[in-house]
Amino acid sequence: MSTEIELGDLKVDVVFKDIKNVHLSVHPPNGRVRIAAPTRMSTETVRVFAISKLSWIRRQQEKIQAQERETPREYLDRESHYIWGKRYLLDVVEENTRPEVVLLHGKMILRVRPGTDENRRQVVVEEWYRAQLKQAVTLLLPKWEPLIGVKVERLFVQRMKTKWGSCTPKSGNIRLNTDLAKKPRECLEYVLVHEMVHILEPTHNARFVSLMDSFVPRWQFYREALNRLPVRHEHWDY
Repeated sequence: MSTEIELGDLKVDVVFKDIKNVHLSVHPPNGRVRIAAPTRMSTETVRVFAISKLSWIRRQQEKIQAQERETPREYLDRESHYIWGKRYLLDVVEENTRPEVVLLHGKMILRVRPGTDENRRQVVVEEWYRAQLKQAVTLLLPKWEPLIGVKVERLFVQRMKTKWGSCTPKSGNIRLNTDLAKKPRECLEYVLVHEMVHILEPTHNARFVSLMDSFVPRWQFYREALNRLPVRHEHWDY
């Protein structure tokens, strides 16, 4: 069941689910507020909870509004693209060969068949980013699994609009945003550890903060750095 509550000029989408705890989130590009609440909780209780979090919600909305956004990508020559925080200029080469992406001397060379349209070029680049991220995480997991004391059962890398990552603690599954391949490696490592710690502690409570402090002492610095970087331009449908 879903509903909407109004707090002055602020509208909050509320979804009642079979969960134990309340989850509050603020989503780009306009700071949409969403609360997932246990089915047993009354709408009025959710309203009181939202009111108690108003100052936090406003701060998150301000951050989202201020965050720089990438211009739409057209996959043309000399367009800027990023990998691990470093800028490359796109060089589109049309050849009758297998599509691929290669980094060479500050250029991201995109080889595609003659006549390949923008949508297909985008697919090739997105798949390359996904492969880069999977490869990087494959090298990080053997380091962090024994340190944290958890096992990542399944890893999914996908395009995500509102999150850098997510975790399903019960199954040990983790999902990561493909766009992390564009950000500095330290940001990827922070997000990965963040989601792995959720296997131990599903919420962002004091225990979670303590665990993050012990594993990645500068995690809040990396979080702020990641949130200051430009995010993907999207055609948002809400």
